[in-house]
Amino acid sequence: MSDTIVQLSKRVSPARILTASGFGLLFDSFDVGILSYVLVVLAKDWNLSHTTTGLIGSMSSLGMAIGSALAGLFADRFGRRTLFLFTLLIYSVATGLSAFATGIGLFFVLRFFVGLGLGGELPVATTYVLESSPEAVRGRRVVLLESFWAVGSLVGALVSFFVLPSLGWRVVFLLGAVPALYSIVLRLSLPETPRFQHLQKRTSMLEAMKKIWAPGIASRSVVTWILWFVMNYAYYGLFLWLPSVLSDKGYSLVHSLGYSLVMTLAQIPGYLTAAWLVEKWGRKRTLATAIILAALAALAFGFAWNTASLLIFGLLLSYFMLAAFAATYIFTVEQFPTAFRATGMGWAAGFGRIGSVLAPFITGWLLGAKLAYGWIFGVFFAILIVGFIFVTVLGRETKGATPEE
Repeated sequence: MSDTIVQLSKRVSPARILTASGFGLLFDSFDVGILSYVLVVLAKDWNLSHTTTGLIGSMSSLGMAIGSALAGLFADRFGRRTLFLFTLLIYSVATGLSAFATGIGLFFVLRFFVGLGLGGELPVATTYVLESSPEAVRGRRVVLLESFWAVGSLVGALVSFFVLPSLGWRVVFLLGAVPALYSIVLRLSLPETPRFQHLQKRTSMLEAMKKIWAPGIASRSVVTWILWFVMNYAYYGLFLWLPSVLSDKGYSLVHSLGYSLVMTLAQIPGYLTAAWLVEKWGRKRTLATAIILAALAALAFGFAWNTASLLIFGLLLSYFMLAAFAATYIFTVEQFPTAFRATGMGWAAGFGRIGSVLAPFITGWLLGAKLAYGWIFGVFFAILIVGFIFVTVLGRETKGATPEE
């Protein structure tokens, strides 16, 4: 099996695999990024309350939850490559149509389908890169794949900063749809993964669901489900509302977008640091360290007293949150063997999306209630501490192939 994967690496370069796979994650984070900025404008244009604005983010996350779970099941049954193409097509079409939404009802529906495509994209892309990489470097490659998320966040921030104030939110959505269609073309030339091709028996969807809760595997599912809930709640609750929080603090739209852009810059070194540490330290140690430091940064950001402290703690928050998220992917995908890996990954990510459904709504409600920022960000601190405890106490180190492989 390892020889087959090495042959694939020679035939299809790692850069090509990472690029074609990573574009999906880039557009995922691009969408999350632009939505956080668009919501500031949309709330004013359509006179939306904090609660309604939060529901928009929750609708996207609901689509992601369903997309992650279904795509994982289908990918274990029909192949990684097929789902690879289909999920990105759903995203690109729904994003393009979002530019023409005339009211909040239609916008809600389109955001659900955007989430459906993006949610399915994440577990399939991660599984594809892992199964197409030699064991010695697959941890690094999976984390480098997730670094496309940071690039997408940066692109989203740049587009929002330079395009949104002048051309409006509809143009921003169109800019997200067109390149996504092109990335589908890049994926057409990628083969199915060697590990999936060499499976002697394809796992049915019902069998895959049973296996992730079988003895010896169930504890891994519990830890990864809790971990993904924590990470999604913290990430979407924090970063979807970040421009709005800055706006509420009295900063203008331009300053809010500009400061958010600066904070976003820290995401890329966060990913790159994690890519190095997961091979040197191990998956579990890197993940636990990043989570606890992200929790402390979130708490400090809530008590920031001026612009300088806001930027410093915001940079640290972006850096450690994205390092933790990068480690979350490789930690999770290595918990499950090939036969039901995409299902294990997809359902962990899907359950985690409940956190991203709840977080925008709850955070919006807390902001609307005029609760002190220290208390609001204290919630994120507490949530991240829960994740830290589960990973530290119950988490299983992998650093390489699972025993079942």
